[in-house]
Amino acid sequence: MSLSKSLYTRGIQCPKSLWLKKYKPDILTPPDAAALARFETGNIVGDLACNLFPGGREVAYDASGFKKMAGTTKRWLDEGLEYIYEATFIYEGIVIMADILCNTPEGVEIYEVKSSTDVKEIYLHDVSIQRYVLERLGYSVKNCHVVHIDSSYVRGEELDLNGLFTIVDVSDEVDALMEGVPVKLAEFEACLGDRENEPGIEIGKQCKNPYDCDALHYCWKVQREIPDYSVFNIFNLGSRKQVELYGQGIVRIEDIPDDYPMTAAQRQKVANWKSRASRIDKEKINAFLETLRYPLYHLDFESFQQAVPEWRGVSPYQQIPFQYSLHIERADGTLEHREYLAEEGSDPRHGLAERLIEDIPDNVTVLAYNMSFEKGVIEKLAADYEELADHLRRINENMRDLMLPFQKQYYVTPQMQGSYSIKYVLPALVPEMARAYKELDGVQNGSEAMNAFAKLSGMEPEEKEKTRHALLAYCKLDTLAMVKVLEKLKASVLR
Repeated sequence: MSLSKSLYTRGIQCPKSLWLKKYKPDILTPPDAAALARFETGNIVGDLACNLFPGGREVAYDASGFKKMAGTTKRWLDEGLEYIYEATFIYEGIVIMADILCNTPEGVEIYEVKSSTDVKEIYLHDVSIQRYVLERLGYSVKNCHVVHIDSSYVRGEELDLNGLFTIVDVSDEVDALMEGVPVKLAEFEACLGDRENEPGIEIGKQCKNPYDCDALHYCWKVQREIPDYSVFNIFNLGSRKQVELYGQGIVRIEDIPDDYPMTAAQRQKVANWKSRASRIDKEKINAFLETLRYPLYHLDFESFQQAVPEWRGVSPYQQIPFQYSLHIERADGTLEHREYLAEEGSDPRHGLAERLIEDIPDNVTVLAYNMSFEKGVIEKLAADYEELADHLRRINENMRDLMLPFQKQYYVTPQMQGSYSIKYVLPALVPEMARAYKELDGVQNGSEAMNAFAKLSGMEPEEKEKTRHALLAYCKLDTLAMVKVLEKLKASVLR
């Protein structure tokens, strides 16, 4: 059996996913921009963590095979090298590469590096297969560790690696898994031994835990034709009721029995879908509209995150705003647009905050969709820049949330599929705006915007200019979409 530690952990999540990766890789969904960015971040963090263990050497990747890499690892261990990065070992077709291996007179220590901010259970399985291979090869594994990012770290003038990283001893947790490793390997070998017959594993909680499986579309849509809106949207995946209904062959919401026990919120969603009728509470929508004072300042931020903070005062994975769009709507319906996009390669926060308080006067109504994000960004800017804090906090005090009428179910349509996310509200209310996003060139969603800005400094001038235009066009559409959604709300109370 040929297996790597990534394939092993894939099998831990779902053996069928492992089989598909081996024998039907073409059906798997390719990684999107966000996933590729995570992979890149993982590589950066992994390389940086090696500096916690100075004086080591990295086993060079050899695309022609792993035997040479394993040979290099063994030679360096025999020579007494203390730290080896990407230490490679092969046992009965199982190939593992330890991120950092510490070689001591009493045995070896495993350090698995992760770009996350905590120790997840799947990481313990990752380390357990490494320990299994090492022990089968005759090495004494002294201790096992996971090295991860400490989200509480705040960067000073210089990057402090000891503050950025946390090293957690997981030896006891891994020890508890060791007895099960041979059992899992036997299970995977039996699964992969049958090339012709795809494992008959039903969809379930493992499809999205601990990661969204790249076979999800194949298993859900191609094989089972699960509707976009189904019992899985009404009941949490893996919950007792969801499992019960699916076990009875009930997938479509219209097939849920009227007397099936549900919470009030679940029953309302089911009733809305079955009736195919919109529900509009004019009185409550009108009460919301009366909280708005013109001119309205429709605000949307774009932000990005850094696992390794580049600038003073920034924490790992902190939301760093780099752009905003502002549509100013007058009482007569006229619009004025303002925007800001930071220069790449430097800390964008102060310049953005200064421009924001120029563009948004005191005591005006600011409108955001899911305002908790915008308010969080502004509050962090206020905390970072004392001289701007008063004005920034007044912006927050005067902010209203356009999401509220949908979140509180004042306005519900079947097309929203039980959600108040703008992803569902916009195509339900303003389908032409939803189509406009698909027609954008280069940047069509928040993940693409985040990744595009992070890469700007490495682009050639022509590509950089094109990308900046794409970022501005995307963010501008976000606030224009808010204007259009508000128009629909105002029209609904006039019917």
